[in-house]
Amino acid sequence: MKVRPSALIWRLSANQTEVLLMRYNYGGQDVYALPGGNPDRGEILPETVIREIWEELGVSVEVGEMVLAGEMLLTQRNDDVLHVVFAARNLQGEPVLNPAETTALELVWKPVIELDQLNLYPNIGSKLEPWFRSATYLGYVGRIEQQYFG
Repeated sequence: MKVRPSALIWRLSANQTEVLLMRYNYGGQDVYALPGGNPDRGEILPETVIREIWEELGVSVEVGEMVLAGEMLLTQRNDDVLHVVFAARNLQGEPVLNPAETTALELVWKPVIELDQLNLYPNIGSKLEPWFRSATYLGYVGRIEQQYFG
């Protein structure tokens, strides 16, 4: 099983909370992902998040508490992944995609209330909205049901 840490980066805009997502296109479908990536050998998960955000977006963040962890089992590809989402605060700079470091097509800010309607990877949109309302630690959420995007 692989581990993929990611960052939950948000801002307040026009009286709503928006989350920073990276847009990809797989199998003709737009797929949105939280910024993050794979740990390098000897790297702890918050270090991975900081490095990946810097490499892919050219900005720095402070990694805060773990928002949630959950397992995604994609039997179509034998890619079992433990997703660990961290709150990222104190965004320094304006995020811009670095095409040398990511295949994402663009960065988008999406309202929290729309996350559960997107093809989100991992598919945790419905779990994030309650976190924003209460900032309660969600902990281990178990299996994350995920559509396969070929």
